[in-house]
Amino acid sequence: MPKYVNSKAKLKCSMGSGQSVLGASPPAHSVSLQGGPMATVMDHKPVINIKPFGTCGSLGNPSVAAATAANYGRLQRMPCVPNTPAPWINGKINVLVNGKPALTDACKCLCVWGGAIRVAGAGQKAVSDGA
Repeated sequence: MPKYVNSKAKLKCSMGSGQSVLGASPPAHSVSLQGGPMATVMDHKPVINIKPFGTCGSLGNPSVAAATAANYGRLQRMPCVPNTPAPWINGKINVLVNGKPALTDACKCLCVWGGAIRVAGAGQKAVSDGA
């Protein structure tokens, strides 16, 4: 069962060298989930919502392609700058947050440079029932 995502969620890109943390869009999300704003499929803006993933290894990224060509064809990773113009795919369309479908850990967002961004951790803490 997919988990809903909040602003503390960890993200991973298939072309990135590391993880980043999701930033739910300001100004005011009216729904809070375990201490953080609940995310929606519209939380896809580069750097604001989707922060860099360390270095990028996609030849679709012009800076990686240029650096690789200058390195005689050996892959040269460059700083990641996400390019995510489209919303997340597979949002929970029957659960709306401020009129937008909720983001779950089953969603993905595609970067123009060729990476697939997925939720590595929903940002929720495990809660014990006290048993």
